[in-house]
Formats: sequence, structure tokens, C-alpha cells
Amino acid sequence: MGHVITVAQQKGGSGKTTIAANLAVAFARHGRSVALLDTDPQGSLGRWFMTRRELGLEDLEFSTASAWGVSYECDKLRKEHDYVIVDTPPKGDADLRPALRESDLVIVPVAASQVDVWATESVLDLARRERCAVMVVLNRAKSGTRVLEEVTAALGALEAAQAATG
Repeated sequence: MGHVITVAQQKGGSGKTTIAANLAVAFARHGRSVALLDTDPQGSLGRWFMTRRELGLEDLEFSTASAWGVSYECDKLRKEHDYVIVDTPPKGDADLRPALRESDLVIVPVAASQVDVWATESVLDLARRERCAVMVVLNRAKSGTRVLEEVTAALGALEAAQAATG
């Protein structure tokens, strides 16, 4: 049975799709079987996938689902793949819950801004209610800046695991 990793953040522009795509490629390069599940109506992950496929890169599987179909798709894909990476729309409400329920890990990308930290709180609350393991990933952060220090301190107060970034 494969693992489901959901990338979620209430705020748009946090880097959800980029993180989902990079995780999928990294796992595939390490010999893992990977499926992508795009639940974002914008469809950026699907476009990225099709571009790779046109280039002859066929090392990933791809599927789409709306909120109500996430459980079915995750169940089907985890039976055939080591990892299922779920890209979600920028929402922090009931539409996100089906993906959280299926997840072994929820990755929450946070850009280096206080607005992103505030948006993170609701996603963390939803994930905790669903008893999901959560990891916050700082994204688009410039090291050595005051803003990064402030955001890092604010995230620390949210008591969520934080990925090491460099």
C-alpha cells in the first residue's frame, strides 16, 4: 500500500504545485512508483505532467479528482504506487478535508510573509482535526533576511514540524 502526501495551503501562490511536482520527480528518480492527483481546478499540475509526457518522460501516473472523488482516486492509486502526491486548490475548508483524510503526510508550503503564516493556521487546524502528520516547508525564502527570521519565529509558535531548508 502506497503513501499519500498532500500538499495544501489556503493561500494561492505558496508553491503547492511546484513542491508536488518536485517531490514526484525526486521519488521517481529514486526508483519509486509515483502517481500525481490534481484536485485543483486550475490544472497546473496536469499541464506540467502533459508537458513532461510530450518530452517522452513517462515515469509518473496522473489523475484528477474533485473533492468528492479524492478518496476513491487515492484508494485506487495507493494500491499500485509507492507514493501518491495530491495537489490541492488554495482552500482551507471542507473541500480540503477528503484529501486530508487520505493523507499520511500533509506538506504546507509557506512563502516568507506574515500573510502566508496567517493562512497556514487554518490548514494546520484542519489537518490536526483529521489527525494528519504535518510538515511546514518554507518556500521562496531568502536566507539572512529579517522577514525570514520573523516568519520562522511565527511558524515555530504554531507548533508544527518544519522541513530543513537551505
